[in-house]
Amino acid sequence: MIQRFGRPGLLGTIARTAVISGTATAVSNRVQRHDMQRQMEAEQQWAAPPPAPAPAPQQAGAPAAGTDRVAQLTQLAELKAQGVLSEEEFAAEKARILNS
Repeated sequence: MIQRFGRPGLLGTIARTAVISGTATAVSNRVQRHDMQRQMEAEQQWAAPPPAPAPAPQQAGAPAAGTDRVAQLTQLAELKAQGVLSEEEFAAEKARILNS
């Protein structure tokens, strides 16, 4: 059989074209998958709610409760001064506020 040198024949050209086409398709698909994965990660990052802040320590709430008690006691004293509350009612409410 005689070997040809130079340009490939029709079958050689078809085979080379198939290899090039297959390689290009594989690379293109991989690039698309990689881009889609990166896009989904970015969407999840933006869609995820920010982490909730840590709850405040219990001692931080104590001053607010103290000022609330003072306001309640002040209001209670005003009601007693106006004559709306009796001495017994005032003492009972005062004890309830201070024990809470």
